[in-house]
Amino acid sequence: MSSKVRLYLDQPLAGGQTLALDAEAANYLFAVMRLRPGAQVVVFNGRDGEWLTEVSAAGRRDGALAVRAQVRPQTTVPDLWLLFAPLKKARTDFVVEKAVELGVGRILPVVTDFTNAERMNRDRLQAHAREASEQCGALGVPQVAPLRPLFAVLSEWDAGRPLWFCDEALAGQGPAPAGDRPAGSCAGAVLVGPEGGFSAAERARLRALPFARPIALGPRILRAETAAVAALVLWQATCGDWR
Repeated sequence: MSSKVRLYLDQPLAGGQTLALDAEAANYLFAVMRLRPGAQVVVFNGRDGEWLTEVSAAGRRDGALAVRAQVRPQTTVPDLWLLFAPLKKARTDFVVEKAVELGVGRILPVVTDFTNAERMNRDRLQAHAREASEQCGALGVPQVAPLRPLFAVLSEWDAGRPLWFCDEALAGQGPAPAGDRPAGSCAGAVLVGPEGGFSAAERARLRALPFARPIALGPRILRAETAAVAALVLWQATCGDWR
């Protein structure tokens, strides 16, 4: 099914249904992808698995898909969150895209002391996350949360969700051990700072939190977007669905 067009639709999915398409979906399928009636489209909604559909009507502003058969059932993925300080536009887009590809379930942009991009278009990033899910084969689209101050987010934190924060001061030390996650837990989060890293005050506050653990990402100091990818790979390989 990888060669077929893949589309996220926030509608219930079941065999025998007809799915109405809005103007945005119709434009993508019929103007951009140039599909015609009879073409096959794979759809998913994050709840009901992945389904094979067929274009039954194609218009400029609307259309319809006939649901034929389920391709994949819905599966459970690791409950992994990413907290990161927004960067310049293209780098933020990169972080969101790679987070989706690496299996993140929720994306939480945060403002830190050294954040240099304190404005963020949430709708644009949510659309970017949806497009990344469509392209990478994910069965759901991570929610992009509103931009908030870091410690406002952490003041409401569930202490049962361990938080790995990437501390550039630990460059050269070993990464987090495999036993860092509580037994039986599949929940976790990774925190990556901005281009300037965390301030000394932030680092001290983070280290004082009982659910937070500083981790190193190898012998070199990484760019913020590289650190996000490296930390997510480390978590997935240690605690997630790459094991």
